[in-house]
Amino acid sequence: MILSRITQHLKQQNWTAVALEFLIVVVGVFVGLQVSNWNAAQADKRLGRLYTERLAADLQRDLAAHRAVLAYYTAVLDSVERANALLADPRSDPRELVIHAYRSSEVVNAPRTRATWGEIVSSGDTGLLPPGALASGIADYFAGDAMRDAFEPLANSPYRARLRSIIPLEVQKAIRAGCSDISAGSRQTIGFVSGCTIEIDDATLAATAAALRADRQLLADLRSQYSSVISSRGVIASAAQYLEGAVAALGGEAAATGGERE
Repeated sequence: MILSRITQHLKQQNWTAVALEFLIVVVGVFVGLQVSNWNAAQADKRLGRLYTERLAADLQRDLAAHRAVLAYYTAVLDSVERANALLADPRSDPRELVIHAYRSSEVVNAPRTRATWGEIVSSGDTGLLPPGALASGIADYFAGDAMRDAFEPLANSPYRARLRSIIPLEVQKAIRAGCSDISAGSRQTIGFVSGCTIEIDDATLAATAAALRADRQLLADLRSQYSSVISSRGVIASAAQYLEGAVAALGGEAAATGGERE
């Protein structure tokens, strides 16, 4: 319609009308572009807020898991120190020795929650996150895998393999039945049970404790296990610091839950 009017004005050589019609077209295009850009910017803001909320929730869960795993390995470390003393004392209580020796070999894992981050990166939308979010260490956190780095050395430690080759299967089953972990929901481990019971006769426990004391390599492996647990705790603590900064940069609040038992 505008084009037909411009054509008519041109035929009439009404240059003022042509200029006005042309100005209307230009202004209309400009306003349309501005509205389109504004709508796109608002859509980006909404998407950025959604990503931020989801990512903050993911990182809060991961931070809670890291805190729980850190506490778990602190309990493992306590058992390492206790088992070291019990192994060195030929008069120590067999039940207590077996419990702490076994707990010294325990491991836990909590896989990262990375679905939201993967979506953000794959869509190229990292720029929609709040200023400073990337500088907080989010990308570094997802580039590595602190949980795996802490888990694998302990899961494959000489002490764990040697201990579990010495303790009879029926004793291991009894430990896991009555003296294992505390769980907070499905696949979430938050510590060891306090009321530990092992439904095994005293003679079997005494024989198991004697076998542990008699193995000359076990005590040396336990001392190496101490260093490994310390190292794994350090890895988890460092990752937790990254997560604390990332959660703060995203405007979230941290809460603690548990980790996944392996």
